[in-house]
Amino acid sequence: MPNLHDIERRINSVTSTKQITRTMEMVAAAKIRRATDRVFNALPWANCISDMLISTAKYAPLDSEPLLITHDEVKRAVVVVVTSDRGLAGGFNSNVLREAEKLIKAKEKQGIEVEVIACGKKAIGYFNYRGVKPIFEFRDLSADPTYEEAAEISAYIGEGYNHGYENGQIDEVTLVFNHAKNGAEQTLIVQQVLPINMMSFADVLGLEPKEEDVLEPYRDGEKKIPGDVDFEPDAATVMHQLMVAYLRNTFYYALIDSAAAEQGARRTAMKSATDNATEMAETLTRLYNRVRQGAITTEISEIVGGAAALED
Repeated sequence: MPNLHDIERRINSVTSTKQITRTMEMVAAAKIRRATDRVFNALPWANCISDMLISTAKYAPLDSEPLLITHDEVKRAVVVVVTSDRGLAGGFNSNVLREAEKLIKAKEKQGIEVEVIACGKKAIGYFNYRGVKPIFEFRDLSADPTYEEAAEISAYIGEGYNHGYENGQIDEVTLVFNHAKNGAEQTLIVQQVLPINMMSFADVLGLEPKEEDVLEPYRDGEKKIPGDVDFEPDAATVMHQLMVAYLRNTFYYALIDSAAAEQGARRTAMKSATDNATEMAETLTRLYNRVRQGAITTEISEIVGGAAALED
């Protein structure tokens, strides 16, 4: 059985660790409000861009915008992986990295050349350690992403998707990140960015459906007349602007969504660590009291025995 000094030292160590985890939990709780508000404010624009592109792409000529064209053969793909710069967030980073590695290996088995864009130190370190050099590395921006970061990624991908294979053509782009479902839960998202996925942004993220139209049952007899879409000044200009906005928005939203998910995951992990430290400290305190009581009982027994021996 350990002595009192060892138990006391362990209690002090656990208490010190508890103070650190509690502080980190409070910091994450303070940051999550700002990060969540940022995502909430960006969501309407993200939904509108996605819906507008889906609804107008079918009316635009296929040759109006190269980014709308699906390549006949996939020879080169890009996987954009979004993680955090710091750890202590439970399985936040490991879930993304495992899924990304699984996706990369599956594509390589199909003979597809895969390049990686790593956002966050955890992704950079993970792939560099495995001999995969990311073509872009973004660090120290996971907690507070910038629009310039998303613009740089989208510019590279947009240019690569337009070029011929001999010039480094990109045929497919996939985005892997954590979606902040709420303040305590994160959902792993694997989103196909190019070729265009005709799923709405809300469906990709698994958001709650919009309110049902209460008048819909009474409109069964109405004849739905499809409307025409006019492009001003022309289809090529409009679709190009839409595609640029779509790409930038997709990556920017993923970055800020991942930032909010990171704070939520860290708060949950630190709360769990704090609770475990509290339980451990209580267990050690009970052990300390039991050992101390045993030592006191032994000393009393020795004193009583010594006194009885003197009386004899």
